[in-house]
Amino acid sequence: MVLYVTFPMSHPKTFRELLKKKPLVLPGAFNPLVGMSAKQAGFKALYLSGGALSASLGIPDIGLVTLTELAQHAYAIVRACELPLLVDADTGFGEAVNVYRTVQMLEGAHVAGLHIEDQVLPKRCGHLEGKLLISKEAMCEKIKAAVAARKNRDFFIMARTDARNVEGIESAIQRAKAYVKAGADGIFPEGLTSIKEFSDFAKAFPKTPLLANMTEFGKTPFIDVDQFDKMGYSIVIFPVTSLRLTMKAVEKGFLALKKEGSQKNLIAEMQTRSELYKLLNYDAYVALDKKTRYK
Repeated sequence: MVLYVTFPMSHPKTFRELLKKKPLVLPGAFNPLVGMSAKQAGFKALYLSGGALSASLGIPDIGLVTLTELAQHAYAIVRACELPLLVDADTGFGEAVNVYRTVQMLEGAHVAGLHIEDQVLPKRCGHLEGKLLISKEAMCEKIKAAVAARKNRDFFIMARTDARNVEGIESAIQRAKAYVKAGADGIFPEGLTSIKEFSDFAKAFPKTPLLANMTEFGKTPFIDVDQFDKMGYSIVIFPVTSLRLTMKAVEKGFLALKKEGSQKNLIAEMQTRSELYKLLNYDAYVALDKKTRYK
């Protein structure tokens, strides 16, 4: 890890190169430190979930996070981790003209790419009921605006369709075909409910990168990465896994602290000071301070 990041225009290109070695597994990183931990574990790229980011800010995933907040968080993750980051841009923050601005902002944050979805604002989590969709035509205009806005042709623009649980699987396939024709580089079919649905969807897009969402507690059954690989999926995301692991550990820890009045029985469950400092590259900052300090 380096202390000064120059943000070369390589993250989108690197992301596309990683897709050739499919499947690309993207763990969710809702803040820079989590992303650094994922990098330490050996992951080559990251995912920023709108749902996880919303939760980390103490608000539900219904489109309340602003574009500025998203871009700032994305920038912080890329700066700290120096890995390609795929960003959940929800509905693109408005109509086609807003999507244009969204791409400008996130490309300026040096992310590798983004996905936008075909829901109506206020949006809903993809695995909940009550979703409404914009028209296929309106979504195509958003995709065209996104493609027109990017400066780097490698910047990855993915279209997510939530049609499966609103209009059915066949509508999801037909919408996705229109989105590819409009210029989407990849497709994210949200809320599929079986291996058969994932397989049938993949058969309709033999040449298009597809993303599978392995979120927990939703409509999708547990399917491992190897199965997705055999079906032809290029990306598998685990968007909220890190947040759920973190919050359950914090919940248990706080309950124990409240009950016992001490954290001594929790020490074995904690990241040590030395482990944290190693992750943060603390010694390099100390060395820089000594080197540059006024004498």
